[in-house]
Amino acid sequence: MRRIHFADDLVVWAPAKVNLYLEVHGKRPDGYHEIATLMVAIRLFDTLVFKEEPDGLLQLGCNHAELSIGPDNLVLRAARLLQERTGRQRGASIRLVKRIPMAAGLAGGSTDAAATLWGLNRLWNLGLTRDELAKLGGELGSDVPFFFHTPAAWCTGRGEIVTPVPMGKPLDLVLLCPPLGCPTAEVYRRVQVPAVPESGEAIRRGLAGGDVEEMGRRLFNRLQPAAEKFAPPIASYYRLLAQRGPAGQLMSGSGSSLFALCRSRAEARRLAHELSHGIERDGRNSFAAFVVRSCR
Repeated sequence: MRRIHFADDLVVWAPAKVNLYLEVHGKRPDGYHEIATLMVAIRLFDTLVFKEEPDGLLQLGCNHAELSIGPDNLVLRAARLLQERTGRQRGASIRLVKRIPMAAGLAGGSTDAAATLWGLNRLWNLGLTRDELAKLGGELGSDVPFFFHTPAAWCTGRGEIVTPVPMGKPLDLVLLCPPLGCPTAEVYRRVQVPAVPESGEAIRRGLAGGDVEEMGRRLFNRLQPAAEKFAPPIASYYRLLAQRGPAGQLMSGSGSSLFALCRSRAEARRLAHELSHGIERDGRNSFAAFVVRSCR
């Protein structure tokens, strides 16, 4: 996350993520699934603007009309959690500018929650450490702790146990976002847990060594077949990426977004241009395709 002060405002940029590898190891007693995943933060950002309110109230505004700004929103839940755990009843007005697609497997809600914990910790001078904030984030969502350990991490448990990993070089990606969502719970309900899990060691080594070809060969997401059953167009979009010959392609998280891992920024731009301009599309199968790079 990046932050900057403007007079009385604190601005925080919250990055999206993609999963280069995701394996499901089984159902836990708490109802979640045990997973192992390799996540990388990417330079697609939501923006949150914080301003302290002296009356102790919390207010949220958003540019996205479809997103609830009520008490169920993760931003407000994160702010209330900070109030409760620290005993500080300070207030804030928060403006959220959404750019990360929702229900797309990019952790838009989770990164906004992490940015809220980070931003209000600074705005309210709470003095909590990164690890303390990450632990609070784990109470809000499985992906939230990752955003305190970017740019890349190996995540286990239900995703909240985070171990930062090295990246040998920045990754150039083309992100493809279809106009459909995949509810996480529905995808996990359909997943087939393997008798023998797929190993993630090779792709971790590829990431550390900056070996894009090796990473491309090792991209893996156990949730993708389940998501394709829920939303069959995902399989068509996957083939659309594969036909253009990137190093590899994969669905991120529980979907519906997919990405192509490219060998260079030039290749990513070419592929995005082909997707955006070389295919005749109508309202039923339109999508957004754009170039992104991993965070540093």
